[in-house]
Amino acid sequence: MIKIINSIKQEKGAALLLSIISILSVSLIIGLGLSSLSFNSLISAQNKIKSIESYYAAEAGIEDSLLRLKNGMQFSSPNSLTVEDGSAVVEASDLIGGSQTITSQGNVDNRIRKLAVTYSITSDEVNFFYGAQVGEGGIVMGNNSKIEGNVFSNGSISGGGEITNIVTVANNGNKIEDITVGEDAYVYSCSNANIEGTLYSVSGGTIENCDYDDIEILDNEIEPKDMPISEEQINEWKDDSILGGTISGDYTITESESLGPIKITGDLSIGISAALNITGIIYVQGNVTINNNAIIQLDSNFGSLSGMIISDGKIKINNNVNVQGSGEQGSFLMMLSTNSSTDLNDPAIDLYNNAEGAIFYASNGVIYLHNNMNIREATAYKLAMDNGAIISYDVGLENINFSSGPGGSWQIENWEEIE
Repeated sequence: MIKIINSIKQEKGAALLLSIISILSVSLIIGLGLSSLSFNSLISAQNKIKSIESYYAAEAGIEDSLLRLKNGMQFSSPNSLTVEDGSAVVEASDLIGGSQTITSQGNVDNRIRKLAVTYSITSDEVNFFYGAQVGEGGIVMGNNSKIEGNVFSNGSISGGGEITNIVTVANNGNKIEDITVGEDAYVYSCSNANIEGTLYSVSGGTIENCDYDDIEILDNEIEPKDMPISEEQINEWKDDSILGGTISGDYTITESESLGPIKITGDLSIGISAALNITGIIYVQGNVTINNNAIIQLDSNFGSLSGMIISDGKIKINNNVNVQGSGEQGSFLMMLSTNSSTDLNDPAIDLYNNAEGAIFYASNGVIYLHNNMNIREATAYKLAMDNGAIISYDVGLENINFSSGPGGSWQIENWEEIE
């Protein structure tokens, strides 16, 4: 009996021991499993942290590059940047049409993240729909002078010249006189003019010795047009020039120089055979004089955008001056004077030289084109053209985008992760 009881106890002890071993085994397996999960989770967390660090390294590369490009600091492509325990390799595309793409690859322990940002120079669109647009001062044309394009004037047009396309003269009392018009003419009165299209004359106007293909009488006065650039816009451009600093007093360029954006409180003189590369808007509170054989051009980084020189004084361009845009189609240099002189002996803009890459704008004064000149577009309060002077309108001027320049304002078009 005692042996049976001892045997039972031994069996129970063995079963208990087996149960304990089983429980310990299961616990060990669970523990190992949990340890493995914890280890994997730790590795995963570390990978995520390093990936995030790579992202911020790439972002640091983008921000560093934008800062350098915006402020005109030294920048090379590709460019490497150390960011704490990681690095970023940055590449910038060529500036095309005022837009540029920057890519930045961040790397922390071989965890790669790649970002791209597209940014562009901010610009203001201006529409020049006419070969010449003129205010109340009107147009005086010398013999054999010609405007190739449409013309709109708030004042009378007279002289011995030719306008190849449509002519519109606003305001009752104004007239066209002694000119040839290649297409239609809209005007209050007509005198000694040859209209190859239809003459649209306002009721009450006079028609004397005018030839035309057809005629129609208009009941209402032809409404005047405002200048395409507002005073507010001009003032904003002047403010943009200060981004590059201020030069006090007169400034003279005698050799080759890059300049802009900049404000000059005195006169600007560009010497004989000197070269000016414009990198941003130039605002001159005094006069601008460009002497013989000088070269004035926009920096290539303007792309298809256009730039400008603004003067509160008078602008004079002498013989054999080369004025041009960036070299890309659609890029022009605008020479703008706010001076109010209408005296042909001392005009707001005085031009002695061809300038097919330029736009001339005298918001309050007269533009005077001397003999045998050829330009693309003129907008002024008054326009005077000597014998043989020509304005050859470029259709690309219908929608032209002006920028304060690569050193001016930029806008981010998009910012995205690409890898």
